[in-house]
Amino acid sequence: MTPKKELQVAFRLALVLFVVGVLSYAAFPVQQPEEPVRIMFHNPGGKVLFDHNMHTDASGYGISCMDCHHHPEDDESALRACGDCHSPTDDITVTSQTCLECHDEDEVDGSDAPKRANVFHNKCRTCHDDYGKGPSSSDDACKQCHIM
Repeated sequence: MTPKKELQVAFRLALVLFVVGVLSYAAFPVQQPEEPVRIMFHNPGGKVLFDHNMHTDASGYGISCMDCHHHPEDDESALRACGDCHSPTDDITVTSQTCLECHDEDEVDGSDAPKRANVFHNKCRTCHDDYGKGPSSSDDACKQCHIM
């Protein structure tokens, strides 16, 4: 075979493999998990990599979704992202109808919603202290979570 014919065969083979690859990718898309597997939280104390499986699996901490996602109570199908209510900025005034979906008016009237980082930090530290697993606020183990 001449070099020109070898090049043509190689080009056709590459084209066929490219088409097969594109068709396979389109025919079998990757399934998104129902919940994020890992979430990277960015904050001034250092990034925190949160692993859902480690927290919810029986071989890990074994806690339920409702232990963290407390709004709305007792309805796992309606869980909301924390960022829906708790913003990363300081200037959040609780006035929206969204707050009143979970809280009574006397709880939120004229108050400021806590920053998302503060909510996470308080929830994580309290939970680790209560369950006695993972880093706790008493052992000054910030670097076990704040990894980067």
